[in-house]
Amino acid sequence: MEGNFDGEKPKKDLEGMMDLNNHHGHLKTASSDQNHKDILLQIKSSKIPAVINYGASWCGVCNQILPAFCKLSNNFPKLSFIYADIDECPETTQHIRYTPTFHFYRDGERVDEMFGAGEERLHDRLWLHS
Repeated sequence: MEGNFDGEKPKKDLEGMMDLNNHHGHLKTASSDQNHKDILLQIKSSKIPAVINYGASWCGVCNQILPAFCKLSNNFPKLSFIYADIDECPETTQHIRYTPTFHFYRDGERVDEMFGAGEERLHDRLWLHS
């Protein structure tokens, strides 16, 4: 991804991950397997509806939908948004066979899954689960 969604270069945090929180609501990034496990535990214990976007930095389709995912995080404040790069979380994302994959959680349980991109499809699913 060459620039962020405002035309600026994305900022990097201490671990070199793109700062997806820059101007984009409450989006969290799973930066490691342990961090991903912690986020999943938070989802299960908090009962707040959530969506996890599983992608990869080398995936063109993932890079196309990521700006829309970030933008949509501002439009659905009742949903928790998480981005997990499968290369940053290799152990906990072994079950992901296609990128991007979106998992939707309600009451701590995964209730839906969406494969592939499409901003309108994603918006409709987010609306359904918010």
